[in-house]
Amino acid sequence: MAQTEKKGGLLRKSSASKKPLKEKVVLMYDEIFTTEDPSKCNPRFWEELFLMKVNLEYLEGKLEALDGEELMKIKDNINCLFQRCIQALGEEHPIRVVNALQTLCALIRGVHQKNKSTSGFDIINMLVGFDKAELCMKNLMESLDSLLCAEGSESLKSLCLKLLLCLVTVTDNISQNTILEYVMINSIFEAILQILSSPLSRREHGYDAVVLLALLVNYRKYESVNPYIVKLSIVDDEATLNGMGLVIAQALSEYNRQYKDKEEEHQTGFFSALTNMVGSMFIADADEKISVQTNEAILLALYEAVHLNRNFITVLAQSHPEMGLMTTPTSPVPTTPVTPLGTTPPSSDVISSAELPLDADVQTSNLLITFLKYSSIVMQDTKDEHRLHSGKLCLIILTCIAEDQYANAFLHDDNMNFRVNLHRMPMRHRKKAADKNLPCRPLVCAVLDLMVEFIVTHMMKEFPMDLYVRCIQIVHKLLCYQKKCRVRLHYTWRELWSALINLLKFLMSNETVLLAKHNIFTLALMVVNLFNMFITYGDTFLPTPSSYDELYYEIIRMHQNFDNLYSMVLRLSTNAGQWKEPASKVTHALVNIRAIINHFNPKIESYAAVNHISQLSEDQVLEVVRSNYDTLTLKLQDGLDQYERYSEQHKEAAFFKELVRSISINVRKNLAFNTLSQELLLKEFSTIS
Repeated sequence: MAQTEKKGGLLRKSSASKKPLKEKVVLMYDEIFTTEDPSKCNPRFWEELFLMKVNLEYLEGKLEALDGEELMKIKDNINCLFQRCIQALGEEHPIRVVNALQTLCALIRGVHQKNKSTSGFDIINMLVGFDKAELCMKNLMESLDSLLCAEGSESLKSLCLKLLLCLVTVTDNISQNTILEYVMINSIFEAILQILSSPLSRREHGYDAVVLLALLVNYRKYESVNPYIVKLSIVDDEATLNGMGLVIAQALSEYNRQYKDKEEEHQTGFFSALTNMVGSMFIADADEKISVQTNEAILLALYEAVHLNRNFITVLAQSHPEMGLMTTPTSPVPTTPVTPLGTTPPSSDVISSAELPLDADVQTSNLLITFLKYSSIVMQDTKDEHRLHSGKLCLIILTCIAEDQYANAFLHDDNMNFRVNLHRMPMRHRKKAADKNLPCRPLVCAVLDLMVEFIVTHMMKEFPMDLYVRCIQIVHKLLCYQKKCRVRLHYTWRELWSALINLLKFLMSNETVLLAKHNIFTLALMVVNLFNMFITYGDTFLPTPSSYDELYYEIIRMHQNFDNLYSMVLRLSTNAGQWKEPASKVTHALVNIRAIINHFNPKIESYAAVNHISQLSEDQVLEVVRSNYDTLTLKLQDGLDQYERYSEQHKEAAFFKELVRSISINVRKNLAFNTLSQELLLKEFSTIS
């Protein structure tokens, strides 16, 4: 017997003598694509259509193949199909509902392909007709809201979310998607919150719900009042906020796990053996191969939650077991798609803190720790555009956290100590850190470690000036809190001071190249003022008097760098060039650092001469410093503990517009509506009559 094959809506026998046979659903689609009413000859046409398995590929292809004029000719039938789909969403038979949802997805995507300015018709008019648009879209949104909130099929809820994601992302720029006006008027915000607050729904649909919410919040956010922004900013339900935090934590945790797996696989491979044999000359190249696609969609959701909702700050510190250690799924777990910004949840077993008991032997984690680990990975390589965007967004999120009073309270809390294993970039001049014996410290130490790591590892020709500025601002904001609240943090401040001095050295060494692209004096001034902050207020927040002495020791030991900086800015500030004003600001900011160097250096030389010592030890220099504080005169500098607060609309609007466009394109690319096979659906809906 000849085998039957199926392709593109055609059924054909392998025998060449027979003409290809079309599926019944394809024949029915063809009837819709005529100017006649398909129900004239068959009154049961629409009832039968929604019992047929949808052929997404054929329906979308058919719509895309028509030009604007041809599409306008069958507008009445398209409107009718759209309205019939909405009616079918209220049916009792789940198969009809599933087929209606999938048909709506195909219709929206197919018609939107023709929505070019040249075709001269409006997308809303083409889908529903202007006269019925308001009522139809209201009915559609109410039906989707009911399906999402009902205790029914999880498959239906999944398709509802995918339809909504389809609706939101059909245009690259979501703010130009006029259909979303109806999603604003007929809000599904509460339905999204319900999914996030329920452990079962969250496990199945949390990822799609969070991505959907992040996108809806960005619809015309600067031009009009967006109800999703208003509602997200006032959510105070603990279960909902924790649910959202857990979904984000799981997605970031899955990324961290995949990166770690690839890293371990890479280290045990042949290339690693070769690297060990030849030395570390290939280490940078080797690391470049360790690549896991970033997830800006989930990062955007975290940003919106942190930026808009003060109550979400508490979720950052909500303790839960380390996710990578606690999940032991019995069935295969789906992994993040290889394309970036996928909408498929990275793992189906999102953990609820209420569902898993804390074990004394298991490392406790929280969303902030998971986020810091994620940041330490994506910020390693900023050459790739997605990672650069991710790195920038990570620093913007940390900026919002560093400005928040409550966040600072738990960051600096001595009773909340954690081991945070940040990823460090392999570098030729340093060994890979042993992370086994990491100390338990307040979380702010991990934030500072991340900033120091970034400063040290990104001094390169393609200098990421914007990221450096953000990095120094975060450190400054944390110091302002410590000064204000007199928090004496036990941190290895020397590592920060050393990193900052090396950054100044790099700026001077590459003055010509960098000045062609950047105003390096803005960054230099920020770095110098961090030192001024330590000099002026260090006695109020450095942990011990000896820490303050060590600050002076580092300035004196590295005085040549400050002398060179002063020479450079003095040269440029006395010329009439474009850098005169910014360079002169740095000149004035160096006054106290130069006073320290000029005061102590002669004293140290004198001490060496009197004691006949050619090279003083650190302890001897510190002794000279301690005994000569009294005669040191410093100028009081104003505004060192003041900073401009973060403002998205005025400074970051262009970045977020481009970021959301990138996310929209990738979410659309990764949407899969036919993941549910007809067999599975029939099995789930076996009660259908």
